[in-house]
Amino acid sequence: MAIEFREVTLAPLREFSAQAPDGAVVGIIGENGAGKRTLLRLAAGLEWPISGQVLARGARRLLGPSDPLDWGPVDLLLLEHTLAQQDALARVQAAGALERLRRAGATVLLVSHEDQLLARLCDEIWWLDRGRLAARGDPQETLGKYRRHLARRMRDWGESQPSRLTPSLRRGDGRARIVNLEILNQQGRPTLVWQSGEPVSVRVTVEFQQPVADPVVGIMIRTRIGFEVYGTNTELEKLRLGPCQAGDRLGVTFSFRCELCPQEYTLTAASHDPDGVWHDWMEDAVAFSVADTRYTAGVANLRAGVSVVRI
Repeated sequence: MAIEFREVTLAPLREFSAQAPDGAVVGIIGENGAGKRTLLRLAAGLEWPISGQVLARGARRLLGPSDPLDWGPVDLLLLEHTLAQQDALARVQAAGALERLRRAGATVLLVSHEDQLLARLCDEIWWLDRGRLAARGDPQETLGKYRRHLARRMRDWGESQPSRLTPSLRRGDGRARIVNLEILNQQGRPTLVWQSGEPVSVRVTVEFQQPVADPVVGIMIRTRIGFEVYGTNTELEKLRLGPCQAGDRLGVTFSFRCELCPQEYTLTAASHDPDGVWHDWMEDAVAFSVADTRYTAGVANLRAGVSVVRI
């Protein structure tokens, strides 16, 4: 084995054991603070464990995010986000260089947050969680476990965050005001993170300052670059809200399944007359995210099924 960790403890690593074979590229994933950097520094001989052993043989080289790329012969190459700032050409060249090193019997430990890069370059993946080895093995399988873990963490975080109305633009004649705008998860709890595929809802609370004969309440979801993804309102949904008097307050809930790809979105809400005269329009009032357990390109998650017929 090119390198072996035996019951190694050095914060945040705790009794960490693993070994990497010769001629392999091993991806290292985990949240910040999981121990990835410490693992590489131990492997490079720059730090020593409090307990346990690090057994490594041959020449070792550690490259950080801003270090010059050096693909020269070496027994153990340690890469800490080394390709994060590199362009497409440099990454293609790096892939070729890593393949040459692998064939020469070198071992590479590659720390990265980029799933696609790890899936393309690595023979196996190690997932570090709070200083321990949570999983290791086939890249796709291990990355899938890690994505599910991150999706749960993101949902938990989303439920813990208060929803603040921070519109980029607010306009209207003031006959009604949007006093609350909530993004709700499958359990009906406020959140800033939806899980792709789960039933969700948006609740708009409107308070009327003056009489309005026939109010319309609507929402619009956009990507962070302003692409309109989905919009609807009570008029389109055949729901009549009026007449409303001064002091009336309505909670309007739009429910649907979140068939969006994982990325960041904004939510716009408005109260207006059927002819489009705004009472209160809150542009990009809330920012939220969509998480998923797998990578999906684009905006709409169509959840395609795949079949193959040999011809």
